[in-house]
Amino acid sequence: MRGELPKWVDYGLLPLVNLVVAFLIAGVVVLLIGENPMTAAYLLARGAFGSGYGLGYTLFYATTFIFTGLAVAVAFHAGLFNIGGEGQAYIGGLGVGLACLSFDTLLPWWLTFPIAIGAAALFGAAWAFIPAILQAKRGSHTVITTIMFNFIAAAVMVYLLAGPLQKSATLGPRTRDFAEGAHLPKLDWLFSPVGIELGSSPLNISFLLALLMGVLVWVLIWRMRFGYEIRTQGTNPTAARYAGISETKIILAAMTLSGALAGMMALNPVMGDQSRLQLEFTEGAGFVGIAVALMGRSHPVGIVPAAILFGALYQGGAELAFDMPNITRDMIVLIQGLVILFAGALEHMFRPAMVRFFAPVAPRVRAAATGDTG
Repeated sequence: MRGELPKWVDYGLLPLVNLVVAFLIAGVVVLLIGENPMTAAYLLARGAFGSGYGLGYTLFYATTFIFTGLAVAVAFHAGLFNIGGEGQAYIGGLGVGLACLSFDTLLPWWLTFPIAIGAAALFGAAWAFIPAILQAKRGSHTVITTIMFNFIAAAVMVYLLAGPLQKSATLGPRTRDFAEGAHLPKLDWLFSPVGIELGSSPLNISFLLALLMGVLVWVLIWRMRFGYEIRTQGTNPTAARYAGISETKIILAAMTLSGALAGMMALNPVMGDQSRLQLEFTEGAGFVGIAVALMGRSHPVGIVPAAILFGALYQGGAELAFDMPNITRDMIVLIQGLVILFAGALEHMFRPAMVRFFAPVAPRVRAAATGDTG
């Protein structure tokens, strides 16, 4: 009987190996189109981290992915696969937009911000609650319902932004620009003292909020009784029922919390960058969050660096496509797809070899063989 992998292997080495293999295959593709893979890797890294401006954009994208990665992770620990983060973020953006439009001329940003946080979380949670209640009471699988609700959310936003919330038909489907009371401050004050100038990058204080949410998710899932119930339900539903844990309660709580985290993602682009509500502000972040959660092993300590990696691929990829015209934006999407493939679908490709090397025999089996029952 094989043992379990050490934590540092399961959460560190194995994802790193998957990542390296994904980049090696991407390097072969780059070589086939006539470009130097090493040069491409250098340009990608330089675009993502080689300047304060690039770093700011990398962390700006990472902020969004931390929220959506945490959203997927919370549901996953309860045995649920929430792939509706895109729609929940969309509706969360509606909450942010309504809060900003209502208070941006009345309150300073530091009072508007907590109202917008609450609105984003409430709207995102409400949108996730519907698939949750359908599964808990009717057995409708969340994978199907959350996919459908992504499309419904998009339709709702098109209706509102092209109708009741539209500023002007000549400007397209969008609200008016927010006043100063709904502009989030940038993080220059945090990076300038260490010599990093962010320039015009939109990195804002929602990055700190994302990190705080990561800490709170860790406390909830691994340090609280309710988190233990969530993990028990996700790992062994039969044992959870035997222990008196309510499956309905766990489904509803985990999905609404997941939706709230996804909804809070909207704070970053809507208040921190665009200063208005417009279509497609999510830019696929809900789906990237799935890859971030898989690569980060659904743990905040893994989700944060995974989100930064995908942020680097977004920012560095844009710079790479500019410096190497043969490497188009589609090629960057291919690299992202390879990372997702090896972090998710092929995650178990190297696990058996890792188990044979790092955990050849389970401790109990070893003890029984030696007669040590301690």
